[in-house]
Amino acid sequence: MEIGIALSNELEVRISEAFCIFDHHGDKYIDTRNIGNVLRFLGCVPTNKEIDEIIAATDSSENPGEAHLPKFMAHVSNLLMNRKMEPASPQKLLKAFEVLDPENKRFLTKEYFAKLMMEEGEKFSEEELKAIWPVAIDPITGNIPYVFYINKLKHKTSIYDIAEAVKEEIAEKEKEKKK
Repeated sequence: MEIGIALSNELEVRISEAFCIFDHHGDKYIDTRNIGNVLRFLGCVPTNKEIDEIIAATDSSENPGEAHLPKFMAHVSNLLMNRKMEPASPQKLLKAFEVLDPENKRFLTKEYFAKLMMEEGEKFSEEELKAIWPVAIDPITGNIPYVFYINKLKHKTSIYDIAEAVKEEIAEKEKEKKK
């Protein structure tokens, strides 16, 4: 993909590809309201507070309300290399679901799950829940078989694995410079 910005590693390529999906004008700027979408596309799980912090750090002074790719890429690369906004492991998710399923039915009802997601912790909106349902709900039973759901959530190549490799490359280059 030709983006007109030099990309020096796989992490920057992945971030720029995700960013450009939301760059509707092709000018390397996105509306800051799409920052959460870019992060989630990358496989991150940011809180609303983390999204607000990224917006504050990457908001363009020339175009307020927009983030420019180079500034966004530098900031988000650093966050990913420090494993910020990383999703919970499948094992941790399973333990959490099991706590919510004391009868060990291996599923949660849509209504119970919706109530939890809208009332506890980082609250979900109706719109966010509607986006989850096609992936989470078994179309036959109407329930959420959580082991199956957890398996659907796993990313094949984690952006954090790529970030870790880039971090190691940078450390190695720094070590070589000191020699």
